[in-house]
Amino acid sequence: MRDTGYLTDDGLATALFCAARLGQPLLLEGEAGVGKTSAALALATALDTRLLRMQCYEGIDIAEAVYEWNYPRQLLAIRVAEAAGGPIATGDLFDRDFLIDRPLLQALAHPGPRPAVLLIDEIDRADEHFEAYLLEMLAEKSVTVPELGTLRATVPPICILTSNRTRDVHDALKRRCLYHWIEHPDVARVVRIIRSRVPGVDEALATAVAAAAARLRTLDLQKPPGTAEVIDWLRALQVLGHPTLDADTAAATLGSVLKYKEDQEAAIAAGLRRLIGV
Repeated sequence: MRDTGYLTDDGLATALFCAARLGQPLLLEGEAGVGKTSAALALATALDTRLLRMQCYEGIDIAEAVYEWNYPRQLLAIRVAEAAGGPIATGDLFDRDFLIDRPLLQALAHPGPRPAVLLIDEIDRADEHFEAYLLEMLAEKSVTVPELGTLRATVPPICILTSNRTRDVHDALKRRCLYHWIEHPDVARVVRIIRSRVPGVDEALATAVAAAAARLRTLDLQKPPGTAEVIDWLRALQVLGHPTLDADTAAATLGSVLKYKEDQEAAIAAGLRRLIGV
């Protein structure tokens, strides 16, 4: 994982290793910005295999996540048959060749030799009925298409699910998964992450920014800053030519790390000089 640029701890590395070796889905939970999605991307890179990502949202359905029938192609087949003067059977129209694979079915159909990494991102944003639909796929690595029957994985994918915990996922889904909660990394690891993502950055500035972000997370914020926001903050300081972090530069660049007006007001009220440690 380190070779991909993703710096993890032993707990997350162990969870990913077990998911890959045991073939069980892994549910990663944690606050936004702690690196859940990036962990799946790094795993696919480390294994040198295909990544298939399904972004969940309210209202997502089977046609967008699993499969849908290619209706224009079916209509064309009917017209070709009519032009040739011959009938076409219903079964011929609902053949595997007329099926459009979406991310879940693409993952099951992946030929290998290494399993694909299937990222089901932000499962907590999907509706509960869609979450229930996933149970067959996660437990048996298969999906059922009424017209074709059950389609099973050629090489079962490594399934990584992420959740920001905007709602609790159902116990039935959790029972099928390994589980790991990702905490915000400590200041020392954030500094290592920054230095790996922003080559040539001054270590003292990286440490100051990482420590300031950690203090901001102690406030009652709507969206505590994650590692991505810390990197954005540092890059903003670099672009503006600020070699150090002080109260004035923090106030000028606060929009890089805090994305809600109320959060910025809370930080200012708490005292920027105290929060940045000067």
